[in-house]
Amino acid sequence: MAAPRGAWLARTSVPAHQLHIVSGKGGTGKTTIAAALACALATRGRRVLLCEVEGRHGITDLFGRPNAADTTTEPRIARTSAGGQVHGLEIDAEEALMEYLATFYHLGIAGKALDRFGVIDFATSIAPGLRDVLLTGKVYEAVRRRQKGRRDSYDAVVLDAPPTGRLARFLNVHEAVSGLAKVGPIAKQADSIMAMLRSEITTVHLVTLLEDMPVTETTEAVAELAPTGIQVGSVIANRATPSPLANDQLELARDGKLQLDLPMLAQADRTALAEEFVGEASRILAERECRERLTSLGVPIVDVPREPLGVDLTTLSSLVESLTHQLSEEVNA
Repeated sequence: MAAPRGAWLARTSVPAHQLHIVSGKGGTGKTTIAAALACALATRGRRVLLCEVEGRHGITDLFGRPNAADTTTEPRIARTSAGGQVHGLEIDAEEALMEYLATFYHLGIAGKALDRFGVIDFATSIAPGLRDVLLTGKVYEAVRRRQKGRRDSYDAVVLDAPPTGRLARFLNVHEAVSGLAKVGPIAKQADSIMAMLRSEITTVHLVTLLEDMPVTETTEAVAELAPTGIQVGSVIANRATPSPLANDQLELARDGKLQLDLPMLAQADRTALAEEFVGEASRILAERECRERLTSLGVPIVDVPREPLGVDLTTLSSLVESLTHQLSEEVNA
């Protein structure tokens, strides 16, 4: 049976982190969860940066603002009821490479000329690992601002990362550039990024649905991240179906044996309701079986209930409330 909301907090102590990496199988709602997490962390005057790296404009679509995720200015995209601010950043590999060339090789104007000749596309295509270093490097820079005491720093950075199928490869930037550069600025930056990702300030949240394929991919992601030294902080079971019924009651309902004492309804309506309940009970039992598989990972599980009408800016607040409650030690640290 699903654990009550927030029950895992009674069993574990979660440190506050500066970098929250959110991933999940496509279709599990990881971008929505990343946005809700950013809003949950933005409390008591805190500033939170919400980043995305896949070029899908998910932040823009969710917040309904043309410049919700800017590649340079990090505009404020939300003020939270808890008194904080959320800013957005869409990280572009080409712009990150331009910035990298300007910083380490002082090729500002020359870098733009190279871009016109397609050298940037060529470089990132023959060395895919370089692209991931550039993308994660921008996140690294945003986190480092706070450590350097800069005025434009953030209390937390939330990264809407690539799907779980390629998460370990995306984050393991040291391995990605091992064949590209052993020394020099690229190798040094990769070392610094990996040190941050492996440190206590970083945590990974894996978003899943309580269905077979997403749970399988989540399990594989936990196994693939283990050798990297990057810690998984929680598994977020999105769109979970709450039910007060025990498994034995649900099994009776699934088998059509649960008696519905509803004399105010006509027999035909009782029959239709019972048939509908059969499908609902089957789904909830399947979800609970999947949740048991997640429990075996030994990672805290956060349950986010299903929103019957879908998620938009109006219903996003309920997701924020759920994450705020269950991640209270993160939010209130």
